[in-house]
Amino acid sequence: MKLICVAILFVSAIGLTSAELQCSQKELKIPKGWIDMVNPCVESMRNQIEEELKASMRYMAMGAYFSQDTINRPGFAEMFFKSASEEREHAIKLIHYLLMRGELTNNVSKLIKRNLIPSTTSWANGVSALKDALELETSVTKKIRKVIQKCEDNEKFNDYHLVDYLTGEFLEEQYKGQREIAGQISTLEKLMEKHGALGEWLFDKKLQGAE
Repeated sequence: MKLICVAILFVSAIGLTSAELQCSQKELKIPKGWIDMVNPCVESMRNQIEEELKASMRYMAMGAYFSQDTINRPGFAEMFFKSASEEREHAIKLIHYLLMRGELTNNVSKLIKRNLIPSTTSWANGVSALKDALELETSVTKKIRKVIQKCEDNEKFNDYHLVDYLTGEFLEEQYKGQREIAGQISTLEKLMEKHGALGEWLFDKKLQGAE
């Protein structure tokens, strides 16, 4: 009997505690004066997030293609999968930046509005894929510059901080990446000119760290 009474008291206590813990979220009245990004700039940043994710999916397709047993180029695959992760990280950085500036507090579900599936899923060879990657990086770079122009030339608000962030954090990495890919194309084409298909195999080994 005592055990039953203790059990009843225990259950009652849990119910009381649960009732006390339940609360309704009141509408927060946080001052909005610190949120100063203008809408054209915000929209261009949203679009750039999509572009970065689109580039990530393209690189994932490249990595998957060169991972196939019939292609078997692990060096290329690893390089492209790494690039896919980097592009995804860029998108996350842009999301964090908008959150820091007080944006993305609503309509987050509409952040991605387009189909990100790449139109190309196969490449003739490594050179073709690298040239595609260089064109992709060039396109992303141009679109970042358009975001900078949109946020810098706005007559209502020149967003110096964002412009500095994109210029220093993103553009420098883009330009270095483009130069690296251009050099890889040059090296691979020379190898294939001298060794044919074996040249691509040697280049793939080099990407894996082989001497």
